[in-house]
Amino acid sequence: MAVPKFLQSALWSYDLSKMDAGNKDDKRIIIEQVLNYGIWEQLKWLTNTYSWDEIKEVAKKPSRGIWMEDSLNYWSLFFGLELSANEREKALFSLTPKGNC
Repeated sequence: MAVPKFLQSALWSYDLSKMDAGNKDDKRIIIEQVLNYGIWEQLKWLTNTYSWDEIKEVAKKPSRGIWMEDSLNYWSLFFGLELSANEREKALFSLTPKGNC
């Protein structure tokens, strides 16, 4: 399934022509990036394309080092997720190295 061009602002570092919204790895990237950077139109597309359970599952296991703190906090509250302090710390984007990477 092709990824629509209007998602480019949320997926700014990706070549949309090489992504497949149905591919497992691409789906995770798309969901995380739209939850982090998406606007209302992009969030509507996300919820029309993926189930709330699929979206929640991605938010429940956040990828390392890509989440903006405000976004992760919001979606954790929205989905009622209990992330450990360690999971949260690892998920957050930071330009400052912390301990052993």
